[in-house]
Amino acid sequence: GHASMSAWLVARGNKTFTIFGILAILIVLTAVFAPVITGGVSPTEGELMNAIQPPGPGHIFGTDKLGRDIFTRVIYGARISLTAAFAVVILIFVIGTFLGILAGYFGGVVDTVIMRIADMLISFPGLVLALAVAGIMGASIRNAVIAIAVVSWTSLVLKIRHRDFVAAAIVSGSKTPYILFRYMLPNALPTLVITAATDIGSMMLELASLSFLGFGAKAPAAEWGLMLNEGRAYMQAAPW
Repeated sequence: GHASMSAWLVARGNKTFTIFGILAILIVLTAVFAPVITGGVSPTEGELMNAIQPPGPGHIFGTDKLGRDIFTRVIYGARISLTAAFAVVILIFVIGTFLGILAGYFGGVVDTVIMRIADMLISFPGLVLALAVAGIMGASIRNAVIAIAVVSWTSLVLKIRHRDFVAAAIVSGSKTPYILFRYMLPNALPTLVITAATDIGSMMLELASLSFLGFGAKAPAAEWGLMLNEGRAYMQAAPW
């Protein structure tokens, strides 16, 4: 009825948004139904006698140095990348909202301290800082997620701290954390959702970059950045 009509009008008005929305849903479905799409082939088990085979009927993307099916690994890679990217978004959501509300509500010294830390983080190239954090903590996908969250929470704080609802909470004399979060979280949510939706692609790229450089996923995980790194050595011998 009315809802489907308005949804259709939105889709018609935002063709780009609709196309990318459909693509995003397809990627999520690919990750969820990975075993079905790959016909139950394991992404981590290979047969050495099938190593480095070119793309063909049995392996549409070919096989890697351990005889694992590359197509299967690409499909399963969507699981790791999406899960890690969502984890980053949730972490940023929690840290960014909390610090943004603190900075906006208490102002003064609290605001200054939080904003100076944010300024310092913004002035660094994000990936370089993430590499440093991941390097100190050790290579793993979990540490890569933490590293990117540590570097990326600043954008949310800047968006939330001077919003009208922060001022409204102060004026109404909201002193208890309950009232703060009762009024402020619902108002902060749209900002957070939009930020998550626009940033998730760059998060996935940053996670893949960390893995590619050896600071993220470890073998034999089927992760896109790690697979690029493993494939690099075969650029001339086996271009696929």
